[in-house]
Amino acid sequence: MALVTFTSPEYRDKTVYAVAGSHTQTILKLALENKIPINFECEDGECGTCVVRVTSIDKKLERMGGTMTEKEKALLKQIGKVTTEQLEQMIVDDLPPEWRLACQMIVRDEDIRVEY
Repeated sequence: MALVTFTSPEYRDKTVYAVAGSHTQTILKLALENKIPINFECEDGECGTCVVRVTSIDKKLERMGGTMTEKEKALLKQIGKVTTEQLEQMIVDDLPPEWRLACQMIVRDEDIRVEY
């Protein structure tokens, strides 16, 4: 199981368990199930309202690569969270960017911090 710590300037940190390997549970779904107030609107990767910063809890381990849809890449680029160069480097290094859409990112088997 993965531990996901949600953190925000307005709310205390809250750590929850995520079922790893289900490949269906997004950060947004996990947040809603645990009454964590992440902003969202469309739940489909169209608006960018649910953008979050995701970092590894264990600084010794690099983040796991996570598949990003073309829609998510385009939207993150449009709102200025990633550059074309960062997206190209992500493919080479097989590492995800720190900015993701909560409605699109699937929880993996790693302990992460989600800043919203």
